[in-house]
Amino acid sequence: MRDAGFVEYAVARAAWLRKVAYLLCGDWHRADDLVQVTITKLFTNWRRASRVGNLDGYARAMLVNTFLAEQRSRWRRSVVLRDPDDGAAVPAGDLDAVLDLRAALAKLPPRQRAAIVLRFYCDLPVEEVGRELGCAPGTVKSQTARGIDTLRRILDTSPVAKDGGP
Repeated sequence: MRDAGFVEYAVARAAWLRKVAYLLCGDWHRADDLVQVTITKLFTNWRRASRVGNLDGYARAMLVNTFLAEQRSRWRRSVVLRDPDDGAAVPAGDLDAVLDLRAALAKLPPRQRAAIVLRFYCDLPVEEVGRELGCAPGTVKSQTARGIDTLRRILDTSPVAKDGGP
């Protein structure tokens, strides 16, 4: 059965795709939606996708492109489906620093967030990030640098940093 390879891949990589999606959007529910759309697109293109040399890179690029397209969508900007502070699920064992970083990451513009996630979570070289985002390596570098500067500014203004407490 030709679909067996797709099912095997989708089951094996769904959790990884969900983590990447969460880092991009900062919401587990939206991450699930992004993964579902990505997996659907992957299935419709499975004949081509199964022949690429780097299937993870292909799926990751689909996920990032889906996220960025959603960010540009007029519907996304005009419809609020739920309160963003409704207590999204956080896995047990997360440290305060990780939560602070996730909150700061969520405040970055979409392309900066994508550049940071691809460079540092997915550990991709600048050139590959540029290919996935459809931009020049210099743009990746500037988006990454701006994102890091913004993260530093956000994290340096935390209450602990202001009052010098532990």
